[in-house]
Amino acid sequence: MALYAFAAVLICWVGWGYQMAFGDKFIPFLGQPDVALDQKFLLRRTFVGYLPNATMVYFQFVFAAITLILIAGALLGRMNFHAWMIFVPLWLTFSYTITAYSIWCPTGWLYKKGIIDYSGGYVIHLSSGVAGFTAAFWVGPRTNKDRERFPPNNILLMLAGAGLLWMGWTGFNGGDPYTLLLDIIFFGKPSVIGAIQGMITGLVCITPAAGVVQGWAAIIMGMLSGSIPWYTMMVLHKKISFLKHVDDTMAIFHTHAIAGSLGGILTGIFAEPKLCRIFYLVPEWEHYIGLLNGFHNNRAGAGFKQLGVQLLGILFVVFTNVIMTSIICVVIKFVVPLRLSEEQLSTGDDAIHGEEAYALWGDGEKYQSRHNSFYTADQEIPQSTKSAGAGGQVEMA
Repeated sequence: MALYAFAAVLICWVGWGYQMAFGDKFIPFLGQPDVALDQKFLLRRTFVGYLPNATMVYFQFVFAAITLILIAGALLGRMNFHAWMIFVPLWLTFSYTITAYSIWCPTGWLYKKGIIDYSGGYVIHLSSGVAGFTAAFWVGPRTNKDRERFPPNNILLMLAGAGLLWMGWTGFNGGDPYTLLLDIIFFGKPSVIGAIQGMITGLVCITPAAGVVQGWAAIIMGMLSGSIPWYTMMVLHKKISFLKHVDDTMAIFHTHAIAGSLGGILTGIFAEPKLCRIFYLVPEWEHYIGLLNGFHNNRAGAGFKQLGVQLLGILFVVFTNVIMTSIICVVIKFVVPLRLSEEQLSTGDDAIHGEEAYALWGDGEKYQSRHNSFYTADQEIPQSTKSAGAGGQVEMA
């Protein structure tokens, strides 16, 4: 799902998506569809900074692809891959481009209002969290046995991945230590999984504020991001029936939507005008002021306005993704099933491709692919080759 998302998004992005997100104005929340492949266009200076369009197209493509991969995290274990193949280009075109243009493009309506989303707290994390949760509602839950217990396959590999993630997210301080503290208080023992979860929510929370808040504010944001999403996931999720009903496999709603919203709100509280000037290179840079700074400089009205714009952005992103994701899922249902069949669910969403990450002995052979087998699709695999002795020797027919 991740590999396909990267490949499909790249084609859609240079074909029409980038211009819809960052091109000439079409309507207040969307740019005109157009290709981003012409040499003159790619070498021309981008709308911000001194980079050529070629660099910006690729940089923003990765953001777009990652957003869809985050959505996949909410749908693991039961979504029909053919449905996913249709979902990716549709959601990129009719949902992602709307929020990206509105918030990041200088002609977008929320950008003009002065919303602060430095690096994707709204466009990437809030969007993926809400869209993933919505799509999970339409696709339906995993099998009961898969939902009963879903521990990581390999905690060491999970730690390695988390380290790579944090290194790539350099400078984005997280709520990792505070989550450890909450695990000790409530469960009586520290948790590596909980620590990584807190690290991710911390990185998500600081994303909209990265570069526009002071270091002390970042520490406070890290502490809050390590506790509030933890509370919604570990406490509220178990008490609210609707949240329990929707099977969000990787808890994308809590780790990205809740943490991203929290980051956007706290940005409206802690944003520093002089730091905002570095990113928002416009004459009105002093309008980008957090509530606390507004009180300190006798500009409380401007601070409340900034906080209001941040809240408006949350409402817009939530509304857009709930509506557009629901429409896309309903349309796809008329073409292919959104969900795997019960037989396929019992086999496993990896085994039905004829490939398993951990295929032991004859696992997955029922759906074995002709491309990874010595035998053709019409030939039956001899029974003697499906088993081996205790010493690992295969008995040949």
